[in-house]
Amino acid sequence: MRRRTFLQTSLMAALSASVAAQTRGRPIRLLLCSGWQTVNIGDVAHTPGALAMIETHLPDAEVTLWLYKPLTAAARTMMLRRFPRLTIVEGALDARGDVTAPDVLAAMDRADFFLHGSGPATLGWAHAEAFVRRTGRGFGVHGVTYGLYGIPEKATLSKARFVFFRDSVSLARARADGVRAPIMEWGPDTAFATDLRDEATADTFLASHGLEDQTFLCCISRYRFTPYWLVPGSREPVNPVREARNQEKKEADHAPLRAAIEAVVRETSLRVLLCPEDETQMAITREMLYETLPPDVRRRVVWRDRFWLPDEAISVYRRSAGLFGHEMHSPIMCIGHGIPAIVCRWEEQSSKGIMWRDIGLGDWLFDFDVPAEAAAVPAAVLAIARDPASARRRADAARTRVRDRFRETMAILSREATPVAG
Repeated sequence: MRRRTFLQTSLMAALSASVAAQTRGRPIRLLLCSGWQTVNIGDVAHTPGALAMIETHLPDAEVTLWLYKPLTAAARTMMLRRFPRLTIVEGALDARGDVTAPDVLAAMDRADFFLHGSGPATLGWAHAEAFVRRTGRGFGVHGVTYGLYGIPEKATLSKARFVFFRDSVSLARARADGVRAPIMEWGPDTAFATDLRDEATADTFLASHGLEDQTFLCCISRYRFTPYWLVPGSREPVNPVREARNQEKKEADHAPLRAAIEAVVRETSLRVLLCPEDETQMAITREMLYETLPPDVRRRVVWRDRFWLPDEAISVYRRSAGLFGHEMHSPIMCIGHGIPAIVCRWEEQSSKGIMWRDIGLGDWLFDFDVPAEAAAVPAAVLAIARDPASARRRADAARTRVRDRFRETMAILSREATPVAG
């Protein structure tokens, strides 16, 4: 978008939001549906990111969070520490897609608008439908990938006041598939806005391993498919097809990361921290990275053996010189704080990685199904390690693009969330 067009669009959106606020006479009441799972800090981060985004651009809005799945006690405490006025309701849909939980019904009746938060898909499509059936009021979707898991989302999305897809591939697919919402545009994943912190815990962890500010890079690795059957306490059976694919590709998928770690340690003064995004990744980073490194490299690598929540993770990422690896949302949280981040992707991860091109970081996106791209990862990581100032400028530019787009999408939300009388 050219600068003049962008400024005109931003001005019109801001004026619309101002007029809407004056017309309302009271704050917007939003029912935010989010909280898809807690085994992955990216899925946890969607929710506080959405809350922070709303807080920044619609500071007077009254938000009730309708959890798709329950939070762990630790995640709930973390969320309420950052958003102490937040009201949380819980209640699943029954077999007919209806709600029976009194708290949820009361939240529906009070809300002016239903907002489906960012996620891997429109997972709460039936929740949006239930809201519309009960209230007749509008809903919107902010920051999802389209066309996954067999979700019957096409008809639901066409009823939305707006749909913001988090990657341009999803937007194109939805249009080609006949989704016809009045507003269909690109809108960043809300995890970019996550601003949780746990500085004290991060300080303790970093000090215990001798990691000082800007003296290390973070690295995350994973299997092609998340092995949910390995999550502590999980009752999910092993998926033999997915397990076979994981084992088939794990060496090829980890070799470029090992090469990058060795290059950084041997050619710069930086160290490397191996850390997780989900509860199964501590084991794979130890097996495929830490234990396979040459002794001289391993001495300057730290393997984190415990899972963490987004607040501690972000506090650590902010002290790092950057991050690289197989995940999506730790890089998102990094860019949200101006920290350089490289994304490595493959077909099994959907089109979400394309958002790196959408925010101007296409040369920090590597497709591991293309051998030449996988082989280029060590050089890209080394470039960040050698010139951190330039890398941070690039990260800052991407963050600015995301923030500008949030300003526009929140203006649209303000305009569309017209309150009911009373």
